[in-house]
Amino acid sequence: MGSHLDLLFVLGRPLAPLYAGLMRLRAWLYRRGWWRREKMRVPVISVGNLTLGGTGKTPLVLYLARLLKDVGGRPAVLSRGYGRPRRRGGDRHQPLVVADGRQLLQGPEAAGDEPVLLARSLPGVPVLVGVRRAASGRYAVERLGADSLILDDGFQHLALDRDLDLALFSARNLPLRVRVFPGGPLREPWSALGRADAVVITGVTPESLPEVAAFQRFLKVRWPQLPCFTGEYRPVCLLVGGFDAAMALDQGKGQPLYGFAGIAQPQSFRQTLLRVGYRLNGFRAFADHHHYTAADYRGLVQAARQQSAAALITTEKDLVKLAPLTDDFPLLALRVSLFMEEAFDRFIRLRLSIPHQVALPPDGV
Repeated sequence: MGSHLDLLFVLGRPLAPLYAGLMRLRAWLYRRGWWRREKMRVPVISVGNLTLGGTGKTPLVLYLARLLKDVGGRPAVLSRGYGRPRRRGGDRHQPLVVADGRQLLQGPEAAGDEPVLLARSLPGVPVLVGVRRAASGRYAVERLGADSLILDDGFQHLALDRDLDLALFSARNLPLRVRVFPGGPLREPWSALGRADAVVITGVTPESLPEVAAFQRFLKVRWPQLPCFTGEYRPVCLLVGGFDAAMALDQGKGQPLYGFAGIAQPQSFRQTLLRVGYRLNGFRAFADHHHYTAADYRGLVQAARQQSAAALITTEKDLVKLAPLTDDFPLLALRVSLFMEEAFDRFIRLRLSIPHQVALPPDGV
C-alpha cells in the first residue's frame, strides 16, 4: 500500500467497526429480501474481490469469457466502467454498449480503459458498462443474444443475483491480519466470504508460495468447504504499436527498453519485464487508470531517448488509451495472460454444466 493509504488506515481505524457493521447490515438486508435482488434468466458469474486494489479481475474475466465462448456459448461482460466520465441526464443509468459482439463501438474516453481492453481482447463477446448491472444484463440477453453474463467487479454488487460468486485475492498482497476500510484494505468483513462459491488467488509465483500456503490454511480453518484455486500470469507475446500486430517475446530481448505502466501495481509489471529477460534503461509508474495526455506521451518518448532506449514498453491496459497519442517512436505492449490450474476448469464446468474439457489457446498467439 502507498503512504497515503497507510496514513488513511491509521486515521480511519476507529471507524472500521462502524463501517464493517454497515456492510454486514447491507448484506443481511439483501439476504433477507428487504432489498431486492434481480434474477436473470441466464447464468450469472460474478468476479470480484474483498480487498481494495488490483487482484486480477480483468484477466479472470477474459479467461472465463474465452472458456464459455470456446464451448459454443454466447457470454457477455457487464462492467461498471470505473474511471469513465459520468453520463448526465436521463440516460445516466442506461447501459453503454462498448462492443455488441460484432464491432467495437466505444473508446476508453467514454467507456473506461478496462471495458475497452475486454472488448478488444474478446472478439464476438458483447461488453456493456453501466451502474445498474441488471439493466445491462437485460439488454445483453434481450438485444444481443447473450446466454450467460460475467459480472466484472461484482462481489459487492448484491442487487444482481448470481449463480457463481468468485472472490479474488492477489498473491502479491494477501490480506492476513488486516482491518476493514477505512482502517485497512478490506471492502467488507471476512464474514462476507460466506457467500462466495470459490476463492481464486491470482499471480502466484515461486517466491509467493509460502505466503499463498499460509493464506490457504487460514481460509481452510474459517471456511473448510470453500474451494480455493490458484493461477499464474505468463507473458505470451508482444504487441507492436497496437492490437493488430504481434511478435514473439524473444524479439524484444537484446534491445534497451523504457517501461511504464498506469495500473494498480506498476512495479509488478516492471518485475515481469525483468523476469522475461528484457533490458530496462528506465521505468515510470503512473496511478491506476491514469488518463494519458499528449504531454505525458511526449515526456515518455523524451525520457526514453535520454536513456538511449530503442522503444517504449507498457501493458495492454495502458495501450488501450495510447492509440491517439503515438508517434513514430516504437511502442510495444506486453500481453500477459492468466493461466489457471486444471481443478478450476473442472469446477467451472461442473457448476455451469459445461459438457467437456476445452484446451484454452494462449490468447491469440
